[in-house]
Amino acid sequence: MTQDLRLTIAAELERARARTAALTDAVDETDLIRQHSPLMSPLVWDLAHVGNQEELWLVRDVGGRDPVRQDIDELYDAFKHARKDRPALPLLDPGQARAYVAQVRDKALDVLDHARFDPERPLLDNGFAFGMIVQHEQQHDETMLATHQLRAGEPVLTAPAPPPSRTPVSGEVFVAGGPFTMGTSTDAWALDNERPAHVVDVPGFFIDAAPITNGQYQEFIAAGGYDDPRWWSDRGWAYRVKAGLAAPLHWLHDGTQWHSRQFGRVSPINPGEPVVHVCYFEAEAYAAWAGKRLPTEAEWEKAARFDPATGRSRRFPWGDESPEPRHANLGQRHLSPAPVGAYPDGASPLGVHQMIGDVWEWLSSDFDPYPGFAAFPYREYSEVFFGGDYKMLRGGSFGTDAAAGRSTFRNWDHPIRRQIFSGFRLARDA
Repeated sequence: MTQDLRLTIAAELERARARTAALTDAVDETDLIRQHSPLMSPLVWDLAHVGNQEELWLVRDVGGRDPVRQDIDELYDAFKHARKDRPALPLLDPGQARAYVAQVRDKALDVLDHARFDPERPLLDNGFAFGMIVQHEQQHDETMLATHQLRAGEPVLTAPAPPPSRTPVSGEVFVAGGPFTMGTSTDAWALDNERPAHVVDVPGFFIDAAPITNGQYQEFIAAGGYDDPRWWSDRGWAYRVKAGLAAPLHWLHDGTQWHSRQFGRVSPINPGEPVVHVCYFEAEAYAAWAGKRLPTEAEWEKAARFDPATGRSRRFPWGDESPEPRHANLGQRHLSPAPVGAYPDGASPLGVHQMIGDVWEWLSSDFDPYPGFAAFPYREYSEVFFGGDYKMLRGGSFGTDAAAGRSTFRNWDHPIRRQIFSGFRLARDA
């Protein structure tokens, strides 16, 4: 069993590093050190940062080894420097960064070879620290993918188109009121904000069977949704005016039809794909225009996980088995959301589709701890963000890896953010 876990961890570490390498090798050194948006770090910062976190947790803490580069800890501490300020730091250059992460990985694998997955040491129980680092790197890979979407220049990333729709999906699904188990106390690599499992009594509600599509969102634009303050909250309208919002980020209008720019390529909008690159305020305004609302976090998770036949919460909408390509659009296999109806095998028992992958879904809930929350292994992962100006996002996107693509995974961001791969679906009271 221990050896199987070791092999699984080694494979997951390698899979994450291969993706990091692909995202950073795709551009030249000038692009690696350039800041493509003040919202994002230079790609070379992300590259060295994932190595620094691996050194801190696996080499030094778990392994008790001597530091590789203690002198750079401050440079790659995400809380010390805002993203907009990072290009001015004396960062490792691309060659140095690649050499550093390779040296750290060699030491981390040696630590893995000798690790005892001691249940008495929470950081090592079921290989938690290694799983945390896998997820951390994959999360930064998704961030780097978002940076690629913001960069100017010729396309450098390629992937096959997502699968076509296989079944019609429309309308709403009724979710009966009653208790269900939210969060988890058993998923070995679940992070602190997903814990502990707790029972939540959710009143009955309706939720859309699919995310809102580009075609549906175009109707909102055509109806003057961006010009009518009735649909916007006070904060949302103030931001819409200040930022000049008129359509999702990366949408372009040629006078006849809408196009979108995806990783350097411009093509007509696919009306059947979930809308992506909208902020919370845009999702909230669309919901008001449509006479509905955004789901709460508890509603979203119940619709994704609850099996009325057994009364239990599944790990994923389709069951407890890990995601396969037939279940969900995850892992950067494609460079856009898949059309609604492309993954019938991934639907929940209640018939709600594409809750995992494709687009992160904005929810009405703020980012707060669950009852019984305990920070682990450090306060800065979750606790310092509780109560801030954040809205919840759930479900993952086409850029989210399966290592973090579970139904309990919690993401959060400021309600103005649009560079992330964010969309939404609607709900309403029963």
